Amino acid sequence: MCGIVGYIGFREASDVIIKGLKRLEYRGYDSAGIAILNGTLVVRKGKGKVANLESLISQTNVKGTIGIGHTRWATHGEPNDINAHPHWDGSQNFAIVHNGIIENYDALKQELQNKGHEFQGETDTEVLAHLIQEIKEVTDVDFETAVQMALKQVDGTYGLAIVNKNERDKIIVARKGSPLLLGIGDDEVFIASDASPIIEYTNKVVYLDDDEMAIISRDGYQVKTISNVALSKEVHELEMSIEQIEKGGFPHFMLKEIHEQSETIADCMRGRLVVEDNKIVLGGISAVTDRLVNARRLIIAACGTSWHAGLVGEYLIESLAKMSVEVEYASEFRYRDPLITEEDVMLVISQSGETADTLAAVREARSKGALVLGICNVVGSTIARETDAGIYTHAGPEIGVASTKAFTAQVTVLAMMAILLGQRRAKLDEKESASIIKAMSEIPAKVAEIMTKFDEVDAIARLFAYAPNFLYLGRSYNFPVALEGALKLKEISYIHAEGYPAAEMKHGPIALIDELMPVVVLAAADHTNDKMISNIEEVRARKGRVIAITTDNNQDVQRLSEFSITVPETHDLLTPLLTVIPLQILSYQIAVYRKCNVDQPRNLAKSVTVE
Repeated sequence: MCGIVGYIGFREASDVIIKGLKRLEYRGYDSAGIAILNGTLVVRKGKGKVANLESLISQTNVKGTIGIGHTRWATHGEPNDINAHPHWDGSQNFAIVHNGIIENYDALKQELQNKGHEFQGETDTEVLAHLIQEIKEVTDVDFETAVQMALKQVDGTYGLAIVNKNERDKIIVARKGSPLLLGIGDDEVFIASDASPIIEYTNKVVYLDDDEMAIISRDGYQVKTISNVALSKEVHELEMSIEQIEKGGFPHFMLKEIHEQSETIADCMRGRLVVEDNKIVLGGISAVTDRLVNARRLIIAACGTSWHAGLVGEYLIESLAKMSVEVEYASEFRYRDPLITEEDVMLVISQSGETADTLAAVREARSKGALVLGICNVVGSTIARETDAGIYTHAGPEIGVASTKAFTAQVTVLAMMAILLGQRRAKLDEKESASIIKAMSEIPAKVAEIMTKFDEVDAIARLFAYAPNFLYLGRSYNFPVALEGALKLKEISYIHAEGYPAAEMKHGPIALIDELMPVVVLAAADHTNDKMISNIEEVRARKGRVIAITTDNNQDVQRLSEFSITVPETHDLLTPLLTVIPLQILSYQIAVYRKCNVDQPRNLAKSVTVE
């Protein structure tokens, strides 16, 4: 989940790298470092954020037009100056930055120590540097070959970049399981974990695939396999702008992204939701729709917020298409020998398209003959390339670590899929589908209306900012929203929170309720309303503090609740697209009052590209 930036060209490399690392800091912010080739090899690194590194290099001469940089999310070794990247080899001839996990690093380290190697830190990356050094010295092969030989000995994942003071016009990069791309400019090449650091300079990129490496010089680049087979790679054009990855006047990316949701939902539906024809057009899966329609079973696999979106999708597809759906944690899927056949379809969901566990689920399902579809946000991502077909959410870059607009875009795609499948399987009549499609077309305006509720939410956030625990309750389509609301609060405010199906409250959580416990109840005026009212009464009887997220017309719930935030009415199955918005705002406001780092919460990173 670490961020890598590299540069070779005519610009001052440290300027490009520092700016790029700041844009990648959502991938990790435990420590940061830089290595610059300028007649010798200069390394500066330290614990803390990129701003600390920027201050450090301003005090020394770090000039040159070739370099690599890294911002870290710690896996092996605590965050400190020594464990920060880049790492030297034992002779300090070259420096390496690395994203991923070398799983057999301990055995390699012991073997290298037996040969006299001394290690300064605790990271698996330093072991890889020493392994390359050992191979180079013992076999006397060229440096590029030594890197290839070392990578064949490691188990695990890597996205890495290496500079060598003895090869002053070259950067070597390689990828296995951890994203890496090249940005192609005029007489310059950029290296990055994702596109955000390079979009300012070029929109032309080359995506490296697993077991590929690139040798980059001032004359250009050469891509080959780790086994030294030359490759010809397609150059892609990015569909993003510099404005999309800046805050645009908002104090935090998360707040900006909450506000963007009326637009991103509309963008997700544009050209796909055809109200006048009562039709859904999903071109990304059109070639495989027949197989999807006739599948024995649909398996949805995802992690975190995407898993919650998948759970909403299960409810929608089962309701509208009468199709068997299972939702799996991608992180568990391949470890339990899943029963999957060629008659099944797997749908994976990932904002980044790089989530390691979800990618592993893709490969497991494909190995068993299943059709694999993807829902992701990042064009050209690994999941987008490795699935058989898929749908982009078109939500634009999401920089805040706590996902907001990605969730609503994913649910929007899943709702459109549910309608399409319901129509194609003849389980959804024309009148009902027309009603849902029309209601979907009105969602962006209703989301915009909810954005006027900040003052109402703020009053609640101020009151409960220092509550030790929160409980979130929901039923039916809004049970996954309860899970998502609790996750958002945990992620950015560090308050313990749990989401439950409302009826499950009586099976344990009710023991926690007292006058200090805020209970957030998702109670749209839908088919579960009477039951939700009973649950509210149960909370009130134990002096719990009821915060209701409900619809404008639900007077009974508003009357019974100590606090209520209303959302516009819509079709029952679309309520998650509205009820989740106040929960995002509540989490954000509470985190601000607690003076938490909203965009970069502790211990978290945006894209989980390691297992």
